[in-house]
Amino acid sequence: MHNKLVFADYIVFFIYFVIVASYGYWIYQRKKKKVSDTHDFFLAEGSLTWWAIGASLIASNISAEQFIGMSGNGFTVGIAISAYEWIAAVALIIVAVFFMPVYLKNKIFTMPQFLKMRYNETVGLIMTVFWLFLYILVNITSIMYLGALAINNLTGGDHLHLIMICLSVFAITITLGGMKVIGYTDVIQVLVLIIGGLATTYMALTMVSEKFGLGKDALAGFNQLIKDAPDHFHMIFAKPDVRSSQADINNYLILPGIAMYFAGQWVVNLNYWGCNQYITQRALGADLQTARTGILFAALLKLLMPIIVMLPGIAAYVLYKNGSLQNEMALGGKFNADNAYSSVLGFLPAGFKGLSIAALTAAIVASLAGKANSISTIFTLDIYKKYINKEAGEKHMVWIGRIAILAAMIFSVAFTWKDILGISSEGGFTYIQKYTGYISPGIFAMFIFGMFWKRTTGSAAVVGLITGVAIAVLFNDFAPQLFGPDTILYTAYRNNKGVYEIPFLISMGWSFFFTAVAMIAVSLAGPKINPKAFHLDGEMFRLKPSTAVLIIVIFLILTGLYVRFW
Repeated sequence: MHNKLVFADYIVFFIYFVIVASYGYWIYQRKKKKVSDTHDFFLAEGSLTWWAIGASLIASNISAEQFIGMSGNGFTVGIAISAYEWIAAVALIIVAVFFMPVYLKNKIFTMPQFLKMRYNETVGLIMTVFWLFLYILVNITSIMYLGALAINNLTGGDHLHLIMICLSVFAITITLGGMKVIGYTDVIQVLVLIIGGLATTYMALTMVSEKFGLGKDALAGFNQLIKDAPDHFHMIFAKPDVRSSQADINNYLILPGIAMYFAGQWVVNLNYWGCNQYITQRALGADLQTARTGILFAALLKLLMPIIVMLPGIAAYVLYKNGSLQNEMALGGKFNADNAYSSVLGFLPAGFKGLSIAALTAAIVASLAGKANSISTIFTLDIYKKYINKEAGEKHMVWIGRIAILAAMIFSVAFTWKDILGISSEGGFTYIQKYTGYISPGIFAMFIFGMFWKRTTGSAAVVGLITGVAIAVLFNDFAPQLFGPDTILYTAYRNNKGVYEIPFLISMGWSFFFTAVAMIAVSLAGPKINPKAFHLDGEMFRLKPSTAVLIIVIFLILTGLYVRFW
């Protein structure tokens, strides 16, 4: 393995950079007259096509934590980690069919706006402040740090801070052009991401086939993975018993078998894809049919993502198991499953490594740009216009939005410069899950009841948010010690540290359940129909035949995948 880039790698990466920058500038110049309008700057209102919306959704979603973290999970748990991607496809169908009509009919532009319209100013303001802190201190910082660290390791250099700055400048350049520039450059970013990702997967499978004397045959390499590591090709883990190894228990703690499909897996996905500003923002400026088609296109792409971000991890596991990649998996002197992706990249031929780094950069920059734009949108529309300068004009708000983008990036670089948030010690994926997981059940309950139950009140929303956090903390940090490791609600297992732990997705499921009970109880004490409830009718949710066919195709593919790898 060698981590040095050669001339061909630099040329490939330079071509990628020039194409994205040039295309973004062309889009900006073409639509320059409209960039002074806030709806165009923040939402690209009426400008994004369905394919741009779908590509932008994926570009914003896939980043360093998927490439590095999910490949690491592929190394340890195998194909079961694909549940996060494949269930996301179902979540996107639900969002397209049921959530988007509510948002678009009520002209919702930001998630805090939804909460203010449906509940009250207090609920909206609380969540506005929370989301700004979450996006800056958790999302952008972790993506920037993980991304810079990954690229630094892959290039074999010692330029972490320089890479961090370059990623920030690249993202800022795209973001300052508004959502239209982000949306259309994301199409190129996704193409690079998929092509580069598939090239890495092909190379990994070829390495496996050569290792077992099967020649340079990627398909033979895939079949060898199934043959040599059959335990890595099951979607559902059995519940541990006295005969289970610690590795089996660790896997179950991450993905608790069939139980997770009745618990937190839906909360994670529906909250992320349906109640998240930097995701929904791509579709909020379109008409309903365009938004639906774009979201369903993203669902199709999600079915493909495990091939790109998970399979290289399984390939690395098989190679490591059979005596290869010993030094590469111990990069920095200590074995780490998160080194799986970079351990494969080091063997790519000249040019391909540059393409793979371009794919990783595309994922990082697209995610940074999307989140920065969402920070800008929430701050400008929900704080600045609402509380600081109510008379602000369109051009003024666009410039405030750009200043917010710069400020968010500067703060993020400052917090990651010396990793004062401790991202490296926890791992980027764990870091994100830890700080978003505690509040996801409460947020999702506020949205789902606010959309579809007319009796839900503002008081119930506040109670739900508090209850969700409290129950999440109870189950994740204290329940096994207070109530024992085995109760009617859960079974806790000893983790690597010897501490009893409840599977995270089980805890999240119960947190949502008790939050829902609390919100229902409080709402029943109020009027039968809340005056702020949204008006819903069946026509809102009617599907065109082409949309229904696309949904059926997605379900058929998903069913085939689960039948094959159950």
